Amino acid sequence: MLKRIDSTLGHWILLLMLSLIWGSSFILIKRGLEAFSYEQVASLRIFIAFIFLAVLGRKFYLNIPKKKLWPLFLTGVIGNGIPPFLFSKAQTYLDSGIVGILNVLTPLFTIFIGIIFYNLKVKIINYLGIALAIIGTLYLLLPQTEQLNDKTLYYSIIVILGTACYGWSANIIKAHLEKLDAIQITTITFTFVGPWAGIYLLCGDFLEIMQSHPKALASLSYIAILAIMSSAISVIAFNKLIKMTGPIFATSCTYIIPIVAIIWGISDKEIITIHHIIGFVIILGGVYLVNKRS
Repeated sequence: MLKRIDSTLGHWILLLMLSLIWGSSFILIKRGLEAFSYEQVASLRIFIAFIFLAVLGRKFYLNIPKKKLWPLFLTGVIGNGIPPFLFSKAQTYLDSGIVGILNVLTPLFTIFIGIIFYNLKVKIINYLGIALAIIGTLYLLLPQTEQLNDKTLYYSIIVILGTACYGWSANIIKAHLEKLDAIQITTITFTFVGPWAGIYLLCGDFLEIMQSHPKALASLSYIAILAIMSSAISVIAFNKLIKMTGPIFATSCTYIIPIVAIIWGISDKEIITIHHIIGFVIILGGVYLVNKRS
């Protein structure tokens, strides 16, 4: 099916689908945290996605390109291994809607890392976009009082590091893995991190929580949806979109992700203020200039 949508309309359909799924991931993380620690939520997300992909893409284990093992490993760790822990950790303090807003920085890091490490050519307006996005982020991190909330800053930086990981991973895929099948990339990259996540779960109190916590089964169900939809199927679609259009367009789904996350946050009685909306609009303006081409 993915081969049939390599057209402008198909690209936008994929982008919208990714935005809706990933925009909903923050509320799913929040539900998972009701019973499990952030480490367990992240580990479950990775391990379930790994099992699903090991079945879906099992044929790709028979023909792993040895020359691509290093970029596949980097993509697995940087793009699929580290971010789930960072985003789950951040949501132990920040509301899901705010984390979704900060996620809009992903295209910024995609182009920024492309400039530094991948010889990406940009124009002055793109640099202005980087500056504007940074200003918007700083504004967003400032509470409505005059003093900076250190705890908010700390957990927001964790989210920002997660977006940087996504931006770096997108560049690796475009630069080194473009000729590989999207399912193959996703299956192999999760193989580098999935087993370790499973070992971590078995060495902790996961089974004890499943037996004793009243919300354990519900939380596990939410995490399973998160793993299969957000960390498996969507990553396959995302890798395909990168190959068809490039990392900058693909990561532009983060324009819509915060809107979806905010809607979920409001429906869950989270407080989204005008301060947050203004910060989001400033960041969005910066990201738009970052992606602007003439």
